[in-house]
Amino acid sequence: MRDQSLKTVLVTGGTGYIGSHCVVCLIEAGYKPVILDNFSNSSPDVLERLQKITGEEISFFQGDLRDRKALQNVFEQFRPNSVIHFAGLKAVNESISMPLEYYENNFNGTVNLLYQMRESNVNKIVFSSSATVYGGQDKMPINESASITATTPYGSSKLFIEYLIQDYANSNPKLGAGLLRYFNPVGAHKSGLIGERPNGIPNNLMPFITQTAKGVREKLRVFGNDYPTIDGSGVRDFIHVMDLAESHIAMLEYLHKNTGAKIYNVGTGKGTSVLQLIAAFEANNNVNVPYEIVERRQGDIATCYADASKIKREIGWQAKRDLVEMVQDSWRWEKSN
Repeated sequence: MRDQSLKTVLVTGGTGYIGSHCVVCLIEAGYKPVILDNFSNSSPDVLERLQKITGEEISFFQGDLRDRKALQNVFEQFRPNSVIHFAGLKAVNESISMPLEYYENNFNGTVNLLYQMRESNVNKIVFSSSATVYGGQDKMPINESASITATTPYGSSKLFIEYLIQDYANSNPKLGAGLLRYFNPVGAHKSGLIGERPNGIPNNLMPFITQTAKGVREKLRVFGNDYPTIDGSGVRDFIHVMDLAESHIAMLEYLHKNTGAKIYNVGTGKGTSVLQLIAAFEANNNVNVPYEIVERRQGDIATCYADASKIKREIGWQAKRDLVEMVQDSWRWEKSN
């Protein structure tokens, strides 16, 4: 039986895409999640859906990390023992036109969170970082010691938060922090009740594929077919969102016994091209995804996939779900919503 004092986990951004799947995994692992969210990237009905999936009433506090009083209230009311920090603005292209909002929301919000953790003597945090901190790399797969070349305000905000948490860990010997650099999350919960639900035009590839298959969009645009890859389209490391969620539980378990700030890639370690993903989606769901090849997008790179050996070696986590599950679960979610 897990020590009861370790069970309450504050999940910032817990009604978002990755946060909601993590809440399910926390409950399955015997934790008691408390969600803090302002619904800027999500919807209140996620709470009902989470209750349906887990059979549990989930503690929730509506608030914003930039509101110090709200943070104080949530820590006093629920007394969490650890934090999983997802909350933040996340659209790469939007960040280029709204850098001030991205730094204020993502960075300043995290400063407030760490202040409140210090005041409440909470010393365990798992942070949702991103592989965008690597920018373009020549050598594949990318490991955690690769050079850092964040090229957008979104990527820079993630990187500066990593620095912030590392500096705080250096000043606080009791702090244990896991900084997880995600590659490309796709898929949805098997129930079809929670999944990726973008506001307006999606920022990620999979919602474009599912919306095109459903007829919401006329055709999918594939940016470039002249990269030096297997079929000319860009290659990425797609990871099932449930695998990604489970990595946070493994990280939390590790932090119960360890201190310091550690950085880990979270991916499958395999590259899949855009055209391969479309083909797998069509074949495994028996649907058609019309697409057209258009010019490359500025800033896009040919290939990006993870070396995920460090997290397997040190934490004991590795991705289990394959491309078939990713595309089937994505389509089940799209069809039922």
